[in-house]
Order: sequence, then structure tokens, then C-alpha cells
Amino acid sequence: MLAYIVRRLLLLPLVLFGMSVLFFALLSALSPYERLAFYVDENLLSHIEGPEDWDVLFHRFGLDRPIHVQYLNWLGNVLRGDLGYSTIARMPVSDAIRKYFPASVELALLAAIPVLVVGIWMGFVSAERRGSLLDHAFRGIAIVGWSLPSFVAGLLLLLVFYGILPWFPPGRVGMAFLPLVRSPEFIRYTNMMSVDSLLNGEFALFLDSLRHLVLPIFTLAFLSWALLMRVARSSLLSELRQDYVTTARSKGLPERVVRRHARRNSLISVTTIS
Repeated sequence: MLAYIVRRLLLLPLVLFGMSVLFFALLSALSPYERLAFYVDENLLSHIEGPEDWDVLFHRFGLDRPIHVQYLNWLGNVLRGDLGYSTIARMPVSDAIRKYFPASVELALLAAIPVLVVGIWMGFVSAERRGSLLDHAFRGIAIVGWSLPSFVAGLLLLLVFYGILPWFPPGRVGMAFLPLVRSPEFIRYTNMMSVDSLLNGEFALFLDSLRHLVLPIFTLAFLSWALLMRVARSSLLSELRQDYVTTARSKGLPERVVRRHARRNSLISVTTIS
């Protein structure tokens, strides 16, 4: 396992380099005017009056140079920490990452809990009760989760649990907590709303932030549930066919103990996927 992790880490720079070259090659198919939109916002573009203004902007951002020179300049800026300007967030990319990345980490960490617990449990139960009604039900859920795009699942969950049943609203916090969150007294230690609410001693805000995270968590976890459940099921079924399981059963070892050892060994492939 350690050797596998080391190999993946060593290959990571090459993968990132290849992706950057491919992405830059795709961007080179656009015209300079279209590529300029990635560097400046609409307000600046609206003030352009003539060809001279375009030439100034092209020269300023290096778009009048050969494509390989543009790539080397971009790569040098990235290595120095200059990731450019985001026209969507209307701020430098590095500032946008610092502002929004903690919320993504919060969502990913909270989604990992139901994914691991429910996905592995469903896979093991389905394998141990192979051919039963519960097995068919879990496999059907896995097929739906694997084939349903995450954005479709998110829209369906939003329609049912917010549009029809107003249980889990979108956003990060409710309207009632906005004055508190925007007040100077509320300190953003991590930019993770659930963590910052506890650090500020606002337990009601903590519960409200968790309520707003339910739909994003289930949307993110739905596809991962399906994959992890299928891997856990097939891995445990493979272990239950091994010779050591047959030998243990022939010697009268309780089925509970046999399954416990089989589950432990099947977690190797499950851990790799997780």
C-alpha cells in the first residue's frame, strides 16, 4: 500500500503537467479576443474603443506572443503563486480559493462520513444476503446512483425536500442568521460555517448550517455510495469464496467470526477506492 501511494505521488506532477499542456492546447484554438475574456472582466472590455486598446491588452497579457511562450509565462506565474484573475468571482484566483475552498473541504469531509459508513454497510449486507430481496433492493439503488448524474440527483433532491417538502433549504445559513454571520463580532476562524459557529459558541447557527448542508452532502454522496457499495459487495463475495473461509467453516468456526475475518480482508480494495 505504501509503495502504491508513493508511486501515485511521484506520478502526480507528470499528470498535472500533462493536464496543463492539454488545457493550454485547447485554449489555443480560441481566438485572442476570446482568450482575453479569461484575463479581464466585462467592465474593462466595455471601455475598449478601438483597435489600439485591443493591442494594448493583448501585449499586456502576452497574448500576442507564440503559444509556447504564453504557456511558459503562465507556468512561471503558477509556480510563483500567481494563478490569474477569476472573472466569475471577480477577484484573483488565489483569493477566491482562500475564500471558497474551506467550504468545499467542509462539504467533502461531512459527505465522507455517510459515504463510508452507509456504502460499506450496504455492500457487506448485500454480499452476506446474496440473492435476497434486500440484496436486489441495494443493487437497484446502486444502479440508480451510478447511472444518475449528480446534477440531476441534486435537482431532484432540491425539488422534493425544498420545493415540495420545505425541510432542507439551500444556501449556507438561514435568513435569520445572516445579521449574526455578517456582524463584526462573528469571527471566521476557518471559513467553515459549521466549525466557526461552534468556535463562536453559536449552537443554533451550527444546527442551521448542518441543516443547509444535508442536500449538498446527499447529492455528493449518492454517486460515491453506489461505487463503494458495489466494490464492497464484490470484494466480500470474493473473500467468502476463498479457501481459508471454507476451511474455517468446515472446522466449525461460527459464521459470525468467519464473516468478521472476511470483512476485514475485503476492506483492502474498499480502502483503495475510498
